[in-house]
Amino acid sequence: MAGAISYLATMAQWAMIFGGRSEDDEGGGIIGAIAMMIIAPLAAGLVQMAISRSREYQADATGAAICGSPGSLASALERLDQANRRHPMKVNPATAQMYIVNPLTAGQIGKLFSTHPPLQERIARLRRI
Repeated sequence: MAGAISYLATMAQWAMIFGGRSEDDEGGGIIGAIAMMIIAPLAAGLVQMAISRSREYQADATGAAICGSPGSLASALERLDQANRRHPMKVNPATAQMYIVNPLTAGQIGKLFSTHPPLQERIARLRRI
């Protein structure tokens, strides 16, 4: 889905660069095309992050099923979070999605683009299993 949205934005961008206008076009479509080029990549990013967060929940459930003890997995996540708070990691934001616990801190807007769901929600879901 995210790839399709990005592809549409790219098509709109190239259409703006190489023409795509007819003689009777009054220019009203140019505003929509520019808006599409700006909004579509943002929408694709949000979709991609939402998919990543749902996969994180699924990975937790699978891990709990494999180890047979969701409480132990929840406890391990809590310990990782505590260690991350005591000794924050200095990581490249591009590699943040590869960590078990989100190594980056962000405000409310930054959480929209986070690849990790809130750790407290992950722990709560594991405890409910």
